[in-house]
Amino acid sequence: MIFVQTIALFAALLSAAGVVWAAAKAKHPMRRALGSAVCGAASLGAVNLMAGYTGVSIALNYATAFVAVVLGAPGVILLLLLRVLLLF
Repeated sequence: MIFVQTIALFAALLSAAGVVWAAAKAKHPMRRALGSAVCGAASLGAVNLMAGYTGVSIALNYATAFVAVVLGAPGVILLLLLRVLLLF
């Protein structure tokens, strides 16, 4: 179990470093990073609000919140695809 947690922590740190690197290249890095985080959190909320209509929801925990805030809307889309693929 420790090995899996180590791999997950390494992937999370690598993702965060990639986001920081991409945001640093922008003209206003803090505004861009904050905008991406807000879009990710809003899209995660929208997916869970639409769960009654679509039947697909994403559990809110530390991992999904991290993916939504760090990776933004593309991260939420990735979580949705994983959820749909693992449902069947």
